[in-house]
Amino acid sequence: MTPAVGSGWRTLLYKELLRFWKVAFQTILAPVLTSLLYLLIFSHVLENNVSVFDGKVRYTAFLVPGLVMMSVLQNAFANSSSSLIQSKITGNLIFVLLPPLSPANLFAAYVVGAMVRGLVVGLGVFIVTLFFVPSLLSMPHPFWALAFALLGSAILATLGLIAGIWAEKFDQLSAFQNFIIMPFTFLSGVFYSIHTLPPFWQQLSRFNPFFYMIDGFRYGFFGLSDVPPFTSLVIVAACCLLLSLLTLSLLRRGWKLRR
Repeated sequence: MTPAVGSGWRTLLYKELLRFWKVAFQTILAPVLTSLLYLLIFSHVLENNVSVFDGKVRYTAFLVPGLVMMSVLQNAFANSSSSLIQSKITGNLIFVLLPPLSPANLFAAYVVGAMVRGLVVGLGVFIVTLFFVPSLLSMPHPFWALAFALLGSAILATLGLIAGIWAEKFDQLSAFQNFIIMPFTFLSGVFYSIHTLPPFWQQLSRFNPFFYMIDGFRYGFFGLSDVPPFTSLVIVAACCLLLSLLTLSLLRRGWKLRR
């Protein structure tokens, strides 16, 4: 049984990778283009009007890591959530549940597949934006950036899995994305430093876990951040662990999966 389980896990992961790669124009190129438009518009309008990190970093340069991380997070969520809800609606989820795959196998296949998509899109955004800010290639702390990219994509892939398990139709999934994922992402400091906000909104931003993902990721590029990177790392890692345990519990119970 062990070889079958291992083979099944790899097959499911391959299916998840192939699923988004077959439509790369929609799943990879389209998000890259969207991020590029954000960069062109916001940098053109705000470059000379917004000061970040006391003027030590140009606004366009500040914007790029936020857009890269936003792309990673949104696409990791989209991959795992859409994959699971499509399987539920079309009825082929039974072919995923019938093989002798443990909850950990299912979790790993969906999450790793979603992480790969998120990281590939993020890398694409980074490469394109280098034409505008080539100095970003010399990152002072690349391993910090990589750690937050991996943890952030894992968290959003796990959230996508939770959303896919909970949702029974596409509009429920859209509600989860539009009322939870999008607000938390856009209010996490992608386009601004929280120190430019009034005190009340600064404190409120600190309750947003997405803020710590993006702020920690940005630290890898500039060596500057709104909060200490180690604090962000601990918070993000704790969120990843708690969400992973919750998702494994849901998969083990078969909640809304096995009827």
